[in-house]
Amino acid sequence: MDLPVLNTSAEPGGCDSNSCGSTGDQLSHLPEHIRAKVHNHPCYSEQAHHYFARMHVAVAPACNIQCHYCNRKYDCSNESRPGVVSEVLTSAQAVKKVMAVAANIPQMTVLGIAGPGDPLANPERTFATFRELSSRAPDIKLCVSTNGLALPESIDELCKHNIDHVTITINCVDPDVGAKIYPWIFWNNKRIMGREGAAILIEQQQKGLEMLAARGILVKVNSVMIPGVNDEHLVEVSKVVKAKGAFLHNVMPLIAEPEHGTFYGLMGQASPTHEELQKLQDACSGDMNMMRHCRQCRADAVGMLGEDRGQEFTLDKIEDMEIDYPAAMVKRAEVHAQIARELEIKDQAKTAKAELVAIQGFKASVPDTRPVLMAVATKGGGVINEHFGHAREFLVYEASHAGVRFISHRKTTPYCEGGDTCGDGESALDVTIRELSGCEVVLCSKVGYEPWGPLEAAGIQPNGEHAMEAIEDAVLAVYAEMRAAGKLDAKPLAQRKAA
Repeated sequence: MDLPVLNTSAEPGGCDSNSCGSTGDQLSHLPEHIRAKVHNHPCYSEQAHHYFARMHVAVAPACNIQCHYCNRKYDCSNESRPGVVSEVLTSAQAVKKVMAVAANIPQMTVLGIAGPGDPLANPERTFATFRELSSRAPDIKLCVSTNGLALPESIDELCKHNIDHVTITINCVDPDVGAKIYPWIFWNNKRIMGREGAAILIEQQQKGLEMLAARGILVKVNSVMIPGVNDEHLVEVSKVVKAKGAFLHNVMPLIAEPEHGTFYGLMGQASPTHEELQKLQDACSGDMNMMRHCRQCRADAVGMLGEDRGQEFTLDKIEDMEIDYPAAMVKRAEVHAQIARELEIKDQAKTAKAELVAIQGFKASVPDTRPVLMAVATKGGGVINEHFGHAREFLVYEASHAGVRFISHRKTTPYCEGGDTCGDGESALDVTIRELSGCEVVLCSKVGYEPWGPLEAAGIQPNGEHAMEAIEDAVLAVYAEMRAAGKLDAKPLAQRKAA
């Protein structure tokens, strides 16, 4: 199978002040050249993740540190968490896979290497992949995710391949905290344990972050929230990485189910609740961009955030594919141009609405009305277009007198088996209701009669009246309806339920 050069010219040409973030204009304060780098990057822009896809290639099996929350596993296609892959690829296989995915998923704009070990602990395999892709697929953004131990020595090589997006996992800036997370690192050909190893890792991470920022490379910092270990400390981490030039901070919840076989999982370490995670993310935000739409993807994830099409592109299936690459590249250009037009129309509508509000001196609400969490079922595109019973995840938005902001996503089990017929569904419905804790409304394209009562009993109002509407417009409309009905008093949710 010949591999041509992929190069589409009909990319969206940057963003205006409303086009790259969530409703709070996440990126509007950034310079144009930076916004142009992230406008179609689903991991760096909350808006982009509704429209663009990413993929990871698993070419880096070795790791140079041990984390108490990690257990790298192979041939585990039903798990969705970092470090899990079904196939470890050679560089040549990875390039072939990327080309096939680019031809079949025209929305794919980003290729990342994130494991299953550490890419920079596997420099030959990682940079051979980047070297080939930078020439064959110049329109695809290249990214790397690393623990940072080997980062300083890799900066020059990263720059050679025009990699301008790097993610560093930084869980602490205090070696005493680090000793509780990292049992050892492998440094200068020897294993260094405990606090000493954590101190070296922290020093390398901070040095690498400063070097990347000095080169103009955008740095996203990932931090795993571990209750009782680093949760209170992460506010300090956010301040430090911001000061050293990080662009975005992604505070993620610890995944600690015992069946995953991690140290924390086997020792009964608790994962944070949705409320605890949101509280910490809000505390870390300040003037720092916070990423709230992370899906904690597998190291071989393919597709839109929230979906995984990796099993469609296994090596054996790629070999059997017959792809008309010239036609596929034309399709990529058309799809990207279509998305650009759609975003431009939305931006114009937002601008017009903002101007009207300014002229009329209108305020959507009064400051003493309380915020409301609403869950949204969507397949993507920034609209409400998913049936309640078919949703595998819900996006959670907060509406308040200040507007709408994206909060998080919550994974669940589909209530319906598919089509128009629902199965028994009790346990799946219970899971969904538990995952939607704290939400007062669930917006979807359609919701069946059977789950309606249990949702209402849990204090969650089902709403199928805004199908195919823009998410943020629908959330604001429902919030206005709640205000008009006198449902936005300042009582906490627990008090309202008791009443």
